[in-house]
Amino acid sequence: MSLWNTAHPWLRDLVSYEPGKPIEDVARELGLQPHEIIKLASNENPLGPSPKALAAMRDTIERSHIYPDGGGYYLREAIAQKFGFERSNVILGCGSNEIIEFIGKAFLNAGDEIITARHAFVVYKLMATLFGAVTIEVPDPGYAHDLEAMAAAVTPRTREIFIANPNNPTGTLLSQDEIDRFMDIVPDHVIVVFDEAYYEFLENPPDTLKYIREGRNVVVLRTFSKIQGLANLRIGYGLAKPELVDILQKTRQPFNTSGVAQAGALAGLADDEHQRKTREMTIEGRDHLQREFAVMGLEFVPSFANFVLVRVGDGKAVFQSLLKRGIIVRDMNSYGLPEWVRVSIGAAEQNERFLAELKLLPNLAIQSREAAAV
Repeated sequence: MSLWNTAHPWLRDLVSYEPGKPIEDVARELGLQPHEIIKLASNENPLGPSPKALAAMRDTIERSHIYPDGGGYYLREAIAQKFGFERSNVILGCGSNEIIEFIGKAFLNAGDEIITARHAFVVYKLMATLFGAVTIEVPDPGYAHDLEAMAAAVTPRTREIFIANPNNPTGTLLSQDEIDRFMDIVPDHVIVVFDEAYYEFLENPPDTLKYIREGRNVVVLRTFSKIQGLANLRIGYGLAKPELVDILQKTRQPFNTSGVAQAGALAGLADDEHQRKTREMTIEGRDHLQREFAVMGLEFVPSFANFVLVRVGDGKAVFQSLLKRGIIVRDMNSYGLPEWVRVSIGAAEQNERFLAELKLLPNLAIQSREAAAV
């Protein structure tokens, strides 16, 4: 008898998350040296971690034989102080993705519903499916969340609404007014999750933390993977009212974040200069890529994050062509966008190499002429 006969039936058709292709895989498959490859697929920080974070991590490695602080006292305390909360408002996760799983464990049963935008981070749907819940995907005209339509999609079975702002993979941004109008009408039985993995790249980000201070059923997710450059450490955090955090803590495994990760995150959190440099480099590189796409006649979605979604014709073919040239981007087939790729903002020389290789692709030239003629 197959084990599938006893496993949860909704797992059979679950498609696993496909991350950006690792540099090591490309080097091995193409016979290239790792230093010859640039990865612009996973929205990573090309500056790397803060020097202060590196020093803290090196010091902590010397104590690798000792279990980490399972409660993350000092990091949670620092996060709370930075945003004007108490430690009881903060939960740590193995990346902010794990906190999405905590929320599912705590509140989703088979047949429940979550609501997302049509082109939102695919992990929301994957996690819901893991618990037998149904994902309602609301159309997103202009590749931006339609909060009015998302509110209208709420039913008595709705347990969670996920709002990524800026949104991955489209880079679009919701305004404070849009969010406020939405929060005025969303019912109390729904947990609203604001995924703000890219909020540090915004000069004037909307204030979603005020809903936590008001005692609303809101979780704000943030990460150290992006502007902090600590993606390899897998550490993120959630902010919510204490009662909600207490519930989520019940779903968390002991020692879910390592001591090295906690030390790096704690030091990086305080390094405003490193974050400023990363933000400035990102905005400059993003503006440059978008100007070049416009000159090439390529449609793109104006971005507020550290990546740009650009329409190239055959996304899979362009991905493969660039891969052979040692450049890793992200094709968007898994998001239902087969004509698009998402490119992360790299260092200046990486951006220039990407643009130079992109302009040489013959299938892209056809797409550019067609776009320019419309």
